[in-house]
Amino acid sequence: MKEDRTTLFQIDFKLIFILLLIATVSVIAITAAEPSLPGNLRHINFAAQQIEWYIIGFIGIALIMIIDFDRYKSIIWYLYGIGMVLLIGLALHVPGAQQIKGCWGWYKLPGIGNFQPSELMKIFMILILGTIVSDHNDKYPAKEKRDDLLLLGKIFAVSLPPLILIAKEPDLGNTGVLCAIIATIIVVSGIRLRYILSLVFITLGLGAFLVYLFFYHNEFFITHILHSYQLDRFYGWLAPYEYPTQGFQLTQALMAAGSGLLFGKGYHQGNAYFPEPHTDFIFTVIGEQFGFIGASIVISLFFLLIYRMIHIALESNDRFGSYICAGVVGMFAFQVFQNIGMTIGLLPITGITLPFVSYGGSSLATNLLAVGFVLNVRSRTNKYMFD
Repeated sequence: MKEDRTTLFQIDFKLIFILLLIATVSVIAITAAEPSLPGNLRHINFAAQQIEWYIIGFIGIALIMIIDFDRYKSIIWYLYGIGMVLLIGLALHVPGAQQIKGCWGWYKLPGIGNFQPSELMKIFMILILGTIVSDHNDKYPAKEKRDDLLLLGKIFAVSLPPLILIAKEPDLGNTGVLCAIIATIIVVSGIRLRYILSLVFITLGLGAFLVYLFFYHNEFFITHILHSYQLDRFYGWLAPYEYPTQGFQLTQALMAAGSGLLFGKGYHQGNAYFPEPHTDFIFTVIGEQFGFIGASIVISLFFLLIYRMIHIALESNDRFGSYICAGVVGMFAFQVFQNIGMTIGLLPITGITLPFVSYGGSSLATNLLAVGFVLNVRSRTNKYMFD
């Protein structure tokens, strides 16, 4: 017997509440970072702008939830095509393309600011891979070996073009996020474990080969694989004290996180310097001013957010909806792990922001839209008595 529920009462208020808590943390953390900002940025009220972007993002969530998530299948190929055109335009450096910190990853939009197509491409990738996997599994329910290989071929055929274009910008951060999305959807797609393990071993082998090139053929590595400034990031990560210029941000982050101790130095009492502490290194600001307790609260909120989305994915009655949730979970889990990991020296520094906490218009809007699709899946999940 189906429960008599309207869509209104199937809105996941738990997920929204967790998101509002993280938004509160974001505003507090950005405000806490303001005294550490360079002089030319102190006149900007980043916390107020972050609130504005949250409002815009929540409006976007409402608009996404109007349409049944299953209907997005009919337009996702058009959205994917638009995303590819935008990425190709960046690769060709068309008028309006912007280069920031050596990366051709933005368009300058008059009256709006910079727009990063790779952010939208993350959502398009989740939707199109979810469409491909769900349609394939409906068409081939028997799941023969050749069907698994065919599905892998479809996934890579769609994934590689945007992946290559984003890597060429070069934007290693969002390249890693796309890889996490692809890997997550492959894991939940029903493909045989032997094929997944084969991909894991191939990836590990490729990684080992790159490490070999890095240490024994450094000149080739610099010329053909990484730019010199990207290589500096690895030097700064592996030996920050031996390369003080390249490792400046990491040594500052470690000093700030360590000096925060259990309860932190206090609000506006931080003294570690970063070029833009309100963006990539916002977690360090939290660790320094609010200590281990504050950092643990932030990590716990992300755990609850991801756990809730996994719960929604498992409850969904629709494969496509489950794949959407899985892709969003993979995206957020990777971004959180990468951002926090880079601030404490576990991972190399990239341009990945801490989702929902770091200041940033396009990244925040994208993350909120992704949550909108998860809420859409939840609002149209039918629950049954005795289920």
